Amino acid sequence: MKMLLAALSAILAPFLFLVILRMPAKKGMLLSAVIVILCALFIWEMDKTAIAASVLEGFHKALTILLILFGAIILLRTLENTGAVSRINQGFHNISGDMRVQAIIVAFLFGGLIEGAAGFGTPAAVTGPLLVALGFNPLAAAVLALVADSAAVPFGAVGTPVMIGLSNLSVADLDFYKTIAIRIASIDLMAGTFVPFLLVLLMTVFFGKQGNGVRNALPLLPWSLLIGMTYTVSALLIAVLFGPEFISILASLAGLLVATITAKSGFLIPKKEWTDALQKGFQRNGEKSGMGLLTAWSPYLIVVILLLATRVIVPVKQFALQAVDFTWRNILGVEGITSKWELLYSPGTILVIAAFFAVLIQGKPIAAFASASKSSLMSIKDAGLTLLPTLALVQVFTHSDMNVHDYLSMPQYIADALASAIGANWTFAAPFLGELGAFITGSATVSTLTFSPIQYSIANEIGVNQEVILALQIIGAAAGNMVCVHNVVAAATVVGLSGKEGEIIRKTLVPAILYGLLAGFGGFLLLRLL
Repeated sequence: MKMLLAALSAILAPFLFLVILRMPAKKGMLLSAVIVILCALFIWEMDKTAIAASVLEGFHKALTILLILFGAIILLRTLENTGAVSRINQGFHNISGDMRVQAIIVAFLFGGLIEGAAGFGTPAAVTGPLLVALGFNPLAAAVLALVADSAAVPFGAVGTPVMIGLSNLSVADLDFYKTIAIRIASIDLMAGTFVPFLLVLLMTVFFGKQGNGVRNALPLLPWSLLIGMTYTVSALLIAVLFGPEFISILASLAGLLVATITAKSGFLIPKKEWTDALQKGFQRNGEKSGMGLLTAWSPYLIVVILLLATRVIVPVKQFALQAVDFTWRNILGVEGITSKWELLYSPGTILVIAAFFAVLIQGKPIAAFASASKSSLMSIKDAGLTLLPTLALVQVFTHSDMNVHDYLSMPQYIADALASAIGANWTFAAPFLGELGAFITGSATVSTLTFSPIQYSIANEIGVNQEVILALQIIGAAAGNMVCVHNVVAAATVVGLSGKEGEIIRKTLVPAILYGLLAGFGGFLLLRLL
């Protein structure tokens, strides 16, 4: 029991301090990190040098995330300074003034496009500020951005969670990755289809008039299911035809096309616009902008193009990975503890580049970029104080197998304990192991790298189709993005809500659990069909 509690400390401590005691994350995560490090030192008897190296690795990784946050904030503030945000705002209102519709288009579909190109928590950092600029309550913007970044995650960063996450399995090859992608897309017909309506429900229940939440959500059920099905059916078709790399990008584009056409024409859209989640005192600029819509959106187009170029075009990718490399290898001489940071490959660098080009394309003075840079640096200060202990905790937890007794790592110990307790009903538990991994590590890919061998072994032991169980692992890891601490810290920071992380998790926790349940049920049905 002592070992299990020590392993679970990385989950229980953040939940206690942030969600139950409602501490600001910079305080709650510092206490959590101290508890986990003490457990690793005295109960797991982890090597002291490995602990120190893991902490330093966490600090280094925190810098990479801070660059992404800085890039996301500077892009939005530069566009505010150039007037592009007002023009984008007008463009969305020309499609629909209904905030429920805007949330689905921005957070789910545009966020899915960014996820497909970049991954690594970038979508919430980009769509959250954009929603705030459209007038959304900052808390609503953060919650929506996190929950929306789910269905696209299994295929994010051009298929990384599948193709890297499963790469340590002996059966892994291109055909295997394609099969897993098909299984994920098949299960997501049950889970992912409902994400747009879940966003609507979250808005109307938490941010609408009390007592009218469900009643205000139901009129948009047909349209939100249409968009959800457009995404998930497209994802399945693309998985069958091409494999995992471009599913999020192409399925999101298909959804954006259908959503824009149907919303603009009023097809299945309620006549009464819902605007209850509007920021208090927000006034939309009624003056018609002289800027073209394409010019206003051009920085975001640059972001997508540069992300794809640095990940798909081999010479460009090699240059981005090698030209400016701040990777810290074998920290303190500990083999295997390495933190990568290829500066030009980072989404944060690309966001900063897009912000700089925004002032050139939109014909504004460089001062618009300079002032945005200064204010953005000030905005990420609290995030830095939170991310340093958070990432230190994550890396100590991950490397806890470096101990004097050859104990399993803490995550493997938790997985084995769950498997022993649940056994034959593992189909419904598999997504939640993925969620636990992502909750702690903040990455669907790392969660899958850590737990896929365990999931594969359990599937063999209980005689269940291994491909379905691995698909459930990846879907669960994607859902874990909604509650993972450093993603929540990022989302809170970019909308100006540092210190409110616990409040955000309390609102994203139920959708994360619901997604896991729907995935488990979808996996159960798929097993019956195979």
